[in-house]
Amino acid sequence: MNLPAAIVLALTATVVFAQWRGRRGWGTGSESYIPPEARTARQVESHSTETPTWTNTPGFSSDTFTFTRLRYQHNGFQGGGWATDCPDSDLNLSFRVQQMTSIRVNPDGRLIHPTDPELARYPFLYIVEPGALSLDPAEASALRDHLNNGGFLLLDDFWGEEEWDNAERVLAEVLPGRKFIELSLDHPLYSCVFKITSKGQVPNYRTGIRSQFDPEGRTWERDDATEVHHRAILDDRGRIMVLALHNTDNGDGWEREGENDYYFHNFSEKISYPLGVNIIHYVMTH
Repeated sequence: MNLPAAIVLALTATVVFAQWRGRRGWGTGSESYIPPEARTARQVESHSTETPTWTNTPGFSSDTFTFTRLRYQHNGFQGGGWATDCPDSDLNLSFRVQQMTSIRVNPDGRLIHPTDPELARYPFLYIVEPGALSLDPAEASALRDHLNNGGFLLLDDFWGEEEWDNAERVLAEVLPGRKFIELSLDHPLYSCVFKITSKGQVPNYRTGIRSQFDPEGRTWERDDATEVHHRAILDDRGRIMVLALHNTDNGDGWEREGENDYYFHNFSEKISYPLGVNIIHYVMTH
């Protein structure tokens, strides 16, 4: 996939500055402490290279796209849970959408429970590490209503067959009778902003750094996770209700953009940002 030259220059300039910020002693761990009362990603301290800030035209704050992360209960599988990569992944991707498209974006993001009365205000929902996802009957019902009423759910950063089986089982409870299908690369989602010609694998940050020295170029987290899948659940009219990005970690690509030049150019710039921007643009315009 080729990025337009202007966008490459904008991304490169930003990553150089972000790397400078990253030398100020910020950590590189993915785990976040989320204050119980936090309602937005902006209320969570950055644990990467700080997060970008921007503003929108006064009086139009409600006319913006909001990256909304879903809180959920961890069911005991290995993994970091719903808060992984927050807030950096949420706010970095939000800024890139603001930067590269005509969509105006909420600079704060949102953290929300499935049963929150305000859920209907946020058509785009994101779940990280759904291999550990668990929903009680009330949460599953609320999410079902949301998706049937036009909402969209993105699943990201889960690896291997055991984690897939868990996510598929939970989504079958949310949307009984509907099945995942593999999304074909000729789907318009892959050409609405950037032309995406392959389902690239984004490794976690440390695996990505090591991959440049690995004779196999290993970017997968386990042996049953070598092939990337983009699987979707469609409604009766073909609208994408759920999109599952399996055996890949786009969230690290968004979160870690300023920490390493090799990781940025090979995974953030080439894979995770173009895909993330395309997904948001497509689902918010369809």
